[in-house]
Amino acid sequence: MADAATQVILPVLAAHEPEVLKEWLQRLRPDVGFSGDRLREGELQGQCTRFLKELRGALEAGAATIDSAAFASLREQLEDLSASRATQGFSPRETAVFVFSLKQPLFDVLQRHAPAGGNALEADLAIGLLLDSLGLFTMEAYQRTRESLIVRQQQEIAELSTPVIKLWDGILALPLIGTLDSQRTQVVMESLLEAIVQQSAATAIIDITGVPTVDTLTAQHLLKTVSAARLMGADCIISGIRPQIAQTMVHLGVELTVVSKATLADAFALALSKQGRTVTRIKAADATPRA
Repeated sequence: MADAATQVILPVLAAHEPEVLKEWLQRLRPDVGFSGDRLREGELQGQCTRFLKELRGALEAGAATIDSAAFASLREQLEDLSASRATQGFSPRETAVFVFSLKQPLFDVLQRHAPAGGNALEADLAIGLLLDSLGLFTMEAYQRTRESLIVRQQQEIAELSTPVIKLWDGILALPLIGTLDSQRTQVVMESLLEAIVQQSAATAIIDITGVPTVDTLTAQHLLKTVSAARLMGADCIISGIRPQIAQTMVHLGVELTVVSKATLADAFALALSKQGRTVTRIKAADATPRA
């Protein structure tokens, strides 16, 4: 920021900071994001007060851009504020308005109290550009937090959507729902191998009834999981291959080098037969009393 603009802004900001704060809060309160359900009045006022203090300190240090060391504390505050807003579910607009809504109060106070001269217009332009830079920095910090939250949620969903179920002693089932990509394949593989070790399972049924389509890449992911299970000493059975999927696989020339069954029930019956067991219907006892 030019020295001439700073010489205009600093005295006005130092002398009339309460006035700026009051008008700033008036502009923030009506916004839906600051209605009090997620952010209390006292907390918002504290954030605004700290921002103005840090801004004045950076300007007094003669910082020219927000990348300067003098703005480090203010950048840290905006990063914390953006992360908090993103975690609480604030929208990008509700986050950005914290900085951008300060423009008009500063312009108004400068117009009312800045000394007459040619530097007033330069001060307005300088403070506007500075707040634009701080607003963009806030949005970038907000976006980084949102992206990290989305990645973490995707990982949690992938883990929750790949439960390994014990059907019988030595028999596990892994029902898959949704698309099977490389990242999810890794989660599936880790969950299945861990369950095989814990349960000392000899057979694992991978049910793909909930997989919308099976292409060459999906088949490769399935075969990787089967191969890993075999290395752990467990045979795999794939169930849930619907007619449409079977036709698609034949058309694509996809070959699953593993036993497959149409339904989970058929796969379970096969797994039991491998253990020398079978499922039979028990004839109901005659409930009619004898004479």
